[in-house]
Amino acid sequence: MPNRIRSRRVTMPPRMDGFKPFGIPMRQLESVGLLYEEYETLRLADYENLTQEEAAGKMGISRPTFTRLYDKARKKIAKAFVEGKAIIISGGTYQTDDYWYKCSDCDETTVSDHPVKHCTGCDSENITLINSKR
Repeated sequence: MPNRIRSRRVTMPPRMDGFKPFGIPMRQLESVGLLYEEYETLRLADYENLTQEEAAGKMGISRPTFTRLYDKARKKIAKAFVEGKAIIISGGTYQTDDYWYKCSDCDETTVSDHPVKHCTGCDSENITLINSKR
């Protein structure tokens, strides 16, 4: 029987919902799904330049699990680039210490340690919780 999937710690939401090839309308594209925890492996290893051991510690997972997630993320991004597909970032098995909100009016992403009712960018009440704080 396989082990249960444990939640992986993600500390920063992506600033965008995804990427798409330049000059092609989204309705004409197929997409590749990238999970929040896969995005986090790329952010920690490639953007923050952490070793896999350090990054795994920040995510609360083992180094082999980090390596598997990192490899899956790289393969998905390579597939999107080579095949001209969009990348959609969403979902996964993750936990956060903060509340993440997305404003529908100004597209600002807000990270807060407590629940908020207004966008910090435009003061709109038209915000949506994009993670489930656990």
